[in-house]
Amino acid sequence: MGFQTAKENSDEMSEINMTPLVDVMLVLLILFMVTMPVLTQEIRVTLPKTTSQTPVTASKDPINLAIRADGSLQWNQENLSDEAVTKRLVIAAKEQPQPVIRLYGDAAVPYGKVMNVLASAKEAGITNIGFVTEPMPQK
Repeated sequence: MGFQTAKENSDEMSEINMTPLVDVMLVLLILFMVTMPVLTQEIRVTLPKTTSQTPVTASKDPINLAIRADGSLQWNQENLSDEAVTKRLVIAAKEQPQPVIRLYGDAAVPYGKVMNVLASAKEAGITNIGFVTEPMPQK
């Protein structure tokens, strides 16, 4: 009836069916033919002409502002309260040119403490703050 023995089924097809491969290759060929004109289009852009100038650097020594792990603040190795640091930031903001503030933050300092110091510097008018990722040098 419809039953086959093992001997009859042992002749497996050993040829590779190339039809799916050819179909995929034709689809890829059409895709590349359609997208190639899109890739070769260009737009002319007129770029503005500029001159480079040497950046103005502060003539004064930078100020090292450190936030220690316990939340205390140091201004050039001198321990100060939050209010004293705010007063010094206001004074530094009025200087011309403004000194560079290097902000050192301990890894254990809460993020909010750093944000408070940055907010104080912004309110004072400080425009040049750099974040330092290396430990503060000890004098």
